[in-house]
Amino acid sequence: MNSSPGHFFSISNEQDFNESALAVFRHQAVNCEVYRQYISHLGVNPQEIKHYQNIPFLPISFFKSHAVVSSSAPTEITFSSSGTTGQMTSKHLVQKVSIYEESYNKAFQLFYGKPSEYCILALLPSYLERDGSSLIYMVDDLLKQSIHPLSGYFLHNHQELFETLNKLKADGQKTLLIGVTYALLDFTELYQMEFSELIVMETGGMKGKRKEMVRAELHHLLCDAFGVKHIHSEYGMTELLSQAYSKGSGIFECPPWMKVLLRDTSDPLSMLTQANTTGGINVIDLANVNSCSFIATQDLGKIHGENSFEIMGRFDNADIRGCNLLVQ
Repeated sequence: MNSSPGHFFSISNEQDFNESALAVFRHQAVNCEVYRQYISHLGVNPQEIKHYQNIPFLPISFFKSHAVVSSSAPTEITFSSSGTTGQMTSKHLVQKVSIYEESYNKAFQLFYGKPSEYCILALLPSYLERDGSSLIYMVDDLLKQSIHPLSGYFLHNHQELFETLNKLKADGQKTLLIGVTYALLDFTELYQMEFSELIVMETGGMKGKRKEMVRAELHHLLCDAFGVKHIHSEYGMTELLSQAYSKGSGIFECPPWMKVLLRDTSDPLSMLTQANTTGGINVIDLANVNSCSFIATQDLGKIHGENSFEIMGRFDNADIRGCNLLVQ
């Protein structure tokens, strides 16, 4: 299969998506060894699958125990998840990092416009303090594209961040502050401001630093502290090369080459289609063309209209994740 991403990054309707998803599925059903074995164990004949809703989803835990790859090309970069000492972490062997770059650039521009229009401030201490973060890879690139002289990372230098935000507000500069949840809360305990035009984007997760919070409570605290009406969120993970974004109320939207479906929590091979039903989150990410595009995550959620969804929490005993741990 041609791994050029152009055909699925130009998807414009449901038929395009279905055709692309089926093409990727049939490729991976043959060329991704762990996925091929999984499908065989289920007794599924790939040629009989005619719609993406019937494609089997690989449990996300296989990224911890197996090399999930769909081509023999060398690995260009390995992304890894965070984890406590002794905990097995997920590894995503990325054979064509240019696909990841195209995915996050197209998605960012779709939802927010050009990075060059923003000053981008990143408060991501836990991610910076380890290797292998796909989020840091993306933010590094966005910071370079920003070109604003004040764009950059902040570890624990909260006063400098506060002064920078005030200067950007005074200058009328479009500004994006992206931060891990606990670090944003640490900042707001020391500083308050009224910067109504600021985009505050939380990446989720307390990373073991704080007690988990209900999303509505968290967003209320952050809105008050920054003087904004809405808190934005990013939904992404090591095992995916695409991100969904929420511009408020915890409702995420997918780019056209990504889809979220729900599975029955008591019967993981059955899909849910009823409105306002909570189920397990299954993700189709066609940017994962060289690994596996059909992932059964450990997140619980609801579907809200076409290509939008809400995260409600996680399955019991699921590993702690830094990217999407907020509970409803």
